[in-house]
Amino acid sequence: MTTNAAATKKMHIGGIAKKTGLYVLLIAGALLFTFPFLWMLSTSLKPEMEVFRFPPQWIPRPPKWSNYVEALTILPFDLFFRNTLTITVNNVIGNLISCSLVAFGFARLESRFSNFLFILLLSTMMVPYQVTIIPMFVLFHHLGWVDTFKPLMIPPWFGYPFFIFILRQFFMTIPLELDDAARIDGCSTWRIYWNVILPLAKPAMTTVAVLGFLGNWNDFMGPLIYISSQEKYTLAIGLTLFRGQYMSNIAYLMAASVATVLPVILIFFFAQRYFIEGMTLTGIKG
Repeated sequence: MTTNAAATKKMHIGGIAKKTGLYVLLIAGALLFTFPFLWMLSTSLKPEMEVFRFPPQWIPRPPKWSNYVEALTILPFDLFFRNTLTITVNNVIGNLISCSLVAFGFARLESRFSNFLFILLLSTMMVPYQVTIIPMFVLFHHLGWVDTFKPLMIPPWFGYPFFIFILRQFFMTIPLELDDAARIDGCSTWRIYWNVILPLAKPAMTTVAVLGFLGNWNDFMGPLIYISSQEKYTLAIGLTLFRGQYMSNIAYLMAASVATVLPVILIFFFAQRYFIEGMTLTGIKG
């Protein structure tokens, strides 16, 4: 008994030491990755004369909150914010609807060529975005969509291969018996999609929504190619314009950057539980 107790105690101490080391490593990694943001936040609240002070003062005393007001009013960031929010919300909704419908078809409906079509769909992910820029621009130019939001807002309603893949993988983890039970109760295919699959797919849908939000909110290449009027600029283009004109004032630039990235942080903070769960479960069954 004494030997067993000593061995158990030793294993318990070893487990505590292992967990402690793991937490120390995770905390160190988290601090390493948050360091740039903390520096940006600190700099955004400093007077211009203290930005390059050495050693740096991490907590400005007093913080200069007027940097945000001045930085965000030099250029019409409120207009850039509305443009970005309009495009992002539209594209997230478009991705959720179109990708979930296609994924439902691949995951739940039997077809002779479904596997071939799914592989063909995934193969389009290997085509770099830069390869399709010129033909897409020519197409949208002939349609008269250049310098409008249409090239940025309409394509998401036709699906996105990576999001379809994520949703299809998640849908396949839902037991097929639920579909059979719903059909016995008189549900159509549409009702199964809407009342059975979607309520169970909140983690995967949240994952797609978060990834879509991040991609569209930070999109720089698309607006740069198709938008030329300043009143249609997004935050990514507006921030680049701000950097080109006011690069000498680092505090203002950091304030504008913090204001631009803050919605992304908030979205991920509130959706992280579903996001992590969705990313974990999409690889269970292929």
